Amino acid sequence: MTWPAAAFDWNHLRAFLATVEEGSLSAAARALGQTQPTLSRQIAALEEDLGLPLFERLGRSLSLTPAGRDLVAHVREMGEAAGRISLAASGHSETIEGPVSITASDSMSAYLLPDILARLRAEAPGITVDIVAANDIRDLQRREADIAIRHVRPEQPDLIARLIMTSSAHLYASRTYIDARGRPTTTDDLRQHDIIGFQPVDRFLAEINRLGIPVEPHQIRLATESGIVAWELARAGLGIGIMDHQIARQFPEMERLVPELPAIPVPVWLICHRELQSSRRIRLVYDFLASALSAISSR
Repeated sequence: MTWPAAAFDWNHLRAFLATVEEGSLSAAARALGQTQPTLSRQIAALEEDLGLPLFERLGRSLSLTPAGRDLVAHVREMGEAAGRISLAASGHSETIEGPVSITASDSMSAYLLPDILARLRAEAPGITVDIVAANDIRDLQRREADIAIRHVRPEQPDLIARLIMTSSAHLYASRTYIDARGRPTTTDDLRQHDIIGFQPVDRFLAEINRLGIPVEPHQIRLATESGIVAWELARAGLGIGIMDHQIARQFPEMERLVPELPAIPVPVWLICHRELQSSRRIRLVYDFLASALSAISSR
């Protein structure tokens, strides 16, 4: 360990991380219970310590510099470690008990969470978890869930939201479908194929057309609100489906199509009510999910 090189003020690093995750200086200051000028001074001090600019300031907005983007992952790991240290100081995770409810999309609940929750059970066996598999945005303020994993950032000021990762989705088809209908290799080829759609279909069409995927209404012969159902229909050879690559890679019989298409961005936000600051069990699960989902994104 090179101790002189590690002599950073954690408050400065925390100010930097909060600004990245909250999206602005004012939001980060509210989240940390500080004034905006104080937060600005902490970030400026960190930049001075590092000798690098971390943000580009464009009017009233901020964007990360390349150096800032490189630093985020390391500081996030430190933040998660700090949370674990806090828990250790107040008692081992095995002694934390009680229920925690998590809401996530049905596909994430079915295909990504089981492995994560198995590891959580080993670390904190006293915690019981209620999974609310839903694709709509649950209102945490009404306590429909303690923690939400969502693809859009909430607007309510009483909620804490962290952008854990940005995954990507692509077009996939089963070998059964490809053998019967052929393999599309260009965007124009897609016009001759069936697409598994999502309800409401008009919104789905507008979004994928905006992303450069040429699909017309007559191509959607099957549509559903469920991500699991859409994926199983695609696996059954009934059309081309869209799926996050973190999930799709679990199914070797599914083939990614038209690699020239740009990836569909899938941001993953971890959201919780500010009560997590005082609830040990919710904080434990929140930090565990943050670490586990971040690890998935690095694979």
